[in-house]
Amino acid sequence: MLPTMPSRRTFLKDSAALGAAAAAAPFIGTLGDIGAAAAATATDYKALVCIFLFGGNDYANTLVPYDPASHATYSGLRSNIALARTDLAATALNPATPLAGGIQYALAPSLAPLLPVFNAGKMAAILNVGTLIQPTTKAQYLARSVPLPPKLFSHNDQQSFWQASTAEGARSGWGGRMADLFLAQNSNPVVTAINAAGNAVFLTGRTASQYAVTSTGPVALNGNARTLFGSAAGATALQAIVGATQANLFGNELARTSSRALTAYNQVSTALAGAPTIATPYPTGNTLADQMRVVARLISVSQELGAKRQVFFVSLGGFDLHAGLAATQPVLLGRVADAMRAFYDTTVELGVANRVTAFTASDFGRTLLSNSSGSDHGWGSMHFVVGGAVNGRNFYGRPPVLADNGPDDVGQGRLLPAISVDQYAATLASWFGVSAADMANVLPFIGNYPAASRNLGFI
Repeated sequence: MLPTMPSRRTFLKDSAALGAAAAAAPFIGTLGDIGAAAAATATDYKALVCIFLFGGNDYANTLVPYDPASHATYSGLRSNIALARTDLAATALNPATPLAGGIQYALAPSLAPLLPVFNAGKMAAILNVGTLIQPTTKAQYLARSVPLPPKLFSHNDQQSFWQASTAEGARSGWGGRMADLFLAQNSNPVVTAINAAGNAVFLTGRTASQYAVTSTGPVALNGNARTLFGSAAGATALQAIVGATQANLFGNELARTSSRALTAYNQVSTALAGAPTIATPYPTGNTLADQMRVVARLISVSQELGAKRQVFFVSLGGFDLHAGLAATQPVLLGRVADAMRAFYDTTVELGVANRVTAFTASDFGRTLLSNSSGSDHGWGSMHFVVGGAVNGRNFYGRPPVLADNGPDDVGQGRLLPAISVDQYAATLASWFGVSAADMANVLPFIGNYPAASRNLGFI
């Protein structure tokens, strides 16, 4: 049966309830609840790292058409923001399985640090991924004869649909729903879902709560001080007061959550204090690299933290380039490439490359047609998956036809996704250890796709 989107009345009712509970969200659920909710078994260690590019990354200047015919079409449609073919020769991709019809792609020049990873078979390019509810043809889209993601081309809604399969106001994301399944496998459940970028619905589970860290480690709370006005006993007393049982329901939940946060801070900071030194250099002045470095440090102490499965979230903004794309996007992509390369090299250094997979995501792609010096909001986009377990040096999916209002787009080169986020996510989730029976709990629309197409095979 086709899952349906909630009615407006239901959505507003749920949103009101969620709004009342929003401030209490971190308080919901006890460690006992966490154990009861878990339904998966893990005997090894694996981690997934979502790299979200906020603003909608321009796909055509990220994975660039390179064969002469395709590049000529691309250049004609992009006018003043097209990358010259001569500038792409050094980053042209040579996949293990050539694409049909002589179609070729090149990485944007600023993504050059990732080329050796692709050539080593540890990076895959996924073609034309985007938000969908079910397989959709252009005719169905135009006729509105099938359900579509709400508010297409809207930043907030498409960010939410990418991360949660629901419009803005979602209560949980698919990263968090994966974390739900593995909470009991981690002796310290609070480190199952870790956000190094602040907060994201992607990591919120039905039971799991995301644990936020900064680029330097866990966030210290007022009660974390080892002394209070120079007194260790005073600090201990303050922590006891903060965590003391309260008669009021909300006060008691706050006390319990505060106590749990204090314990988690001590555990994580102690583990990181003994973390191995990372020799791989990370670029400076790169916030994404800072986030990925702390993720690497946390992975290096996963055993000390008792973690078997972890999901991480990092992000970089600034990709909403309606103007200045030619000058700004290369800088941003350079930061992405430098951060991803340093992170991958660190997993190799730590001996965990086969157990850690990083993948990109974004609100949406952008139009193929240029908009003065930029591009407008689109739909489908190109994404990368990197890790030792990746079946790399290949493309997954079908190259879209380059055209304005062609067979694969809905106008101005806005790609109609050929691969849904659910299929992309299901492939990652399957590697992570989510069973076929649990997949619909993580990805509510995956049942709309034939079983044979739910795992794309890139990992």
